[in-house]
Amino acid sequence: MSNFIKVLPENVANQIAAGEVIQRPSSAVKELLENAVDAKATKINLVVKDAGKTLIQVIDNGNGMNQKDAELCFLRHATSKIIQSDDLFNISTKGFRGEALASIAAIAQVVLKTKTKECTLGHQLKIEGSKIKSKEQVTCAIGSNFSMKNLFFNVPARRNFLKSDAVETKHIIDEFQRIALAHTEIHFTMHNNEQLVFDLPVSPLRQRIINVFGKRYNERLVPIQENTSITDISGFIVKPEHCKRTRGEQYFFVNNRFIKSPYLNHAINQAYSELIGKDQFPSYFIFLSVPTNTLDINIHPTKTEIKFQDERSIYAIVRSTVKSSLGKYSISPSLDFDQENSFNPSPLLPGQTIVPPSIRINPNYNPFRPEKTRPEAIENTIKILEDSSKEFSNHKELSKAKHVQQNWSGILESSLSDSFFQLEKKYIVTKIKKSLCIIDQYRAHQHVLYKQFLANMEEKKAATQKLLFPVSVELPVSDYQLSMDLLPNMKAIGFDIDDFGNKTLVINGIPEAAQENDSKLLLERFIEEFKQSAGILTNENEKFAWSFASSSAIKGGRELSNVEMESLINDLLTYDLPQTNAKGKRIFYQLDSTQINQLFSKK
Repeated sequence: MSNFIKVLPENVANQIAAGEVIQRPSSAVKELLENAVDAKATKINLVVKDAGKTLIQVIDNGNGMNQKDAELCFLRHATSKIIQSDDLFNISTKGFRGEALASIAAIAQVVLKTKTKECTLGHQLKIEGSKIKSKEQVTCAIGSNFSMKNLFFNVPARRNFLKSDAVETKHIIDEFQRIALAHTEIHFTMHNNEQLVFDLPVSPLRQRIINVFGKRYNERLVPIQENTSITDISGFIVKPEHCKRTRGEQYFFVNNRFIKSPYLNHAINQAYSELIGKDQFPSYFIFLSVPTNTLDINIHPTKTEIKFQDERSIYAIVRSTVKSSLGKYSISPSLDFDQENSFNPSPLLPGQTIVPPSIRINPNYNPFRPEKTRPEAIENTIKILEDSSKEFSNHKELSKAKHVQQNWSGILESSLSDSFFQLEKKYIVTKIKKSLCIIDQYRAHQHVLYKQFLANMEEKKAATQKLLFPVSVELPVSDYQLSMDLLPNMKAIGFDIDDFGNKTLVINGIPEAAQENDSKLLLERFIEEFKQSAGILTNENEKFAWSFASSSAIKGGRELSNVEMESLINDLLTYDLPQTNAKGKRIFYQLDSTQINQLFSKK
């Protein structure tokens, strides 16, 4: 009888392990850059072609390796960072698992050139599918030069799951920026498809942030600094007026390692809670210095999640430090009663007396009267206005009174419509098919625009409205690179945009269906929405239609007229009143008489 349990071949085991460590090109970039930092390099260059699918190359001037180390580094669980299990709780380096290079070698064609300062010649290894194809001595500079070609060449199924070049390039830039922000003492450069994207010389943190995200950040940054026995905090936060409606630049670093922490992010949001709206997100660049024996960084394969020994204390320190900085730099709102002119009335002139204002009311007005009596209330109000107009002495003032009378009459008449109304400037309440219907105005308009624009794209009917004056927009490098890849498709949906160079786009026209008049804001929102939708929607047209609809739809907080509400509801009904949008979020809730009766029958 044959055995059911078999030991996997080494190359298959390596490919499985590689799937945990190298999920996409950006994962390989992260591992190679971290190795270069650990090698004490002072200059690191990243070269990428075709979003990393064709080539990822990292060149550093670090310590380099001798021939034996160069061969050992590609073996699984080979590392220079730890020796025994206790070392896991005192890690100060980036990489330590000993799986990165082994994983890369299992799924790509790798060429390594490396040399130490003690050696006259360097060493070159060519590895393919975990097997060494050749090794020889070569002339090269001190440090290491890793070239990773044809990622996932032997795992075509995984290669097919990669996103578009624009999305994958953005992920690579994100990883590059995280490493570059954490190590301002290193000169970083990055080339994408033979174009220089970043050149970041050694500089203080503030200047590094400005070099990465643009000059406009210079006036947005607020420094934070606090030293305690538990942790030292430093870095910068962004002023509340520059917070975004999408998650923008949010960076937490612990011991110069980028981490993702919803718990600490909540602490930041709490510090900003009184300064920004609920739909806004603060940007920050915060560095925590914590004793290595008080945290565990070995809880996640990508090492972006860590466990603190005293999470509550760090939460409280982060929150209070951010709040203190917002107050220290006079960003928190305050009242200066010495400057309140409304409390300083002008002094009385000689012989002038104070006359209390007279108030005229209609004693017969009753807001709870049936509908048929409401016109009487209107007539009474108009009569009061007419009587009041007699008090004006000249013809000019009388004309003003009549104008006020006409406005009041229009307002009162428009309030007679009770088929629908707006709740908290966010929801539309109406009666549809004998049921009470509560509609989210933003999601409803978003869905209508999504459906309309998707149809226009498929029929190639997208139209452009030309701007009277072109508008230039400077973007962060990652957004600029993403826009360059998306430019043909953006023009297809109605944007008329030219590349001005130096991370700047010029907007000549916007889609005709756009609701947002601010073209710069529309473009920025579109890019943010596209990044958010990239991982959810797979069809290219759907992603563009969704991004445009999300950036253009009527936001909550805007008061709608009766005509606008009626038009939106009618548009939504043309799509059979869908309960959820393309991302599965509810557009409306409907309550029939039975459900309402059940609510009132509960004790």
